[in-house]
Amino acid sequence: MDNNILFAFALTMFAGLSTGIGSAIAIFTNKTNRTFLSFSLGFSAGVMVYVSFVEIFFKAKTSLISAFGETSGEIYTVLSFFGGIFVILIIDALIPSAENPHEIHFVEEISHEEFKNKKLMRMGSFTALAIAIHNFPEGLATFTAAITDPTLGIPIAIAIAIHNIPEGIAVSVPIYYATGDKKKAFWYSFASGLAEPIGALIGFLILMPYFNDATFGVVFAAVGGIMVFISIDELIPTAREYDSGHKSIYGFISGMGVMALSLLLFKL
Repeated sequence: MDNNILFAFALTMFAGLSTGIGSAIAIFTNKTNRTFLSFSLGFSAGVMVYVSFVEIFFKAKTSLISAFGETSGEIYTVLSFFGGIFVILIIDALIPSAENPHEIHFVEEISHEEFKNKKLMRMGSFTALAIAIHNFPEGLATFTAAITDPTLGIPIAIAIAIHNIPEGIAVSVPIYYATGDKKKAFWYSFASGLAEPIGALIGFLILMPYFNDATFGVVFAAVGGIMVFISIDELIPTAREYDSGHKSIYGFISGMGVMALSLLLFKL
C-alpha cells in the first residue's frame, strides 16, 4: 500500500510540474510548435474521455452497487459523475475571465516589447493563481486513479501533463513580458503546477481514513466527470485554437485508440 501511495504521488507530481515544460518551451524556443500542441492536446482529451466512460465510470458503478445495491448504486454513480462536473464548473466560474488559464499564448509573442507593463505582471500572477486553483481537483483525480489502478494512473498522468504544457506557457509569457526575467517567468509557471500534488496530498489525508466501496465509488465517478469536463471545456477547444485543421481530431482519435489498446494489453 505504501509503495502504491508513493507511486501515485510521484505520478501526480510529474503531471502537475509539467507546467514547467510549457514555461521552458515559451522561454527557450523561438517558435511555437502548433502542430505538436494541437495533436498532443487532442490526444490527451481522447485518453481522458475514453478512460472516463469505459473504465472509471464502470469501476465507480461496481463499487457503489456493491455498497448500496443495483438501483441506488447506479443513481449514486450518475449523481457523483455530474457532481464532479459541477465542482469543476464552479471553480471555472470563480476565475475571472481576464485571467482565464485557458487563454492561449504563443512563444513568438515574447519578442513584442510593447507588452512589458504592470498589467501583464498582474495578469501572469493571477493566471498562475487561477491555474493553481484549477489544478487542485486534477491532482486528486490523478492520484485517485493511480492509487486505485496504476494501469489507469500512468496514461491519465501523461494526459494531464500534456494538458498542463500550454498552461505553463499561459503563465510564463505575460510574466516574461512584464519583467524580462526568464527565471521569474519559469518559477511562477512551475509553482502553479504544485497545486496538483498538494491537492493529491490533502485529498489523501482527508479521504483515506474513510475509504470504502461507497467513498471510492463517489470519488472515482466524480473524477470521471472532472476529466470529461476538462477535455470538452479546455483540451479540445485549446487544441483547435493551436491548429485550424484536423490534427486535434486525429490526436483525439489516436488518444482513444492508444488508451483502448493499453487497457486491452493490461488485461491479457
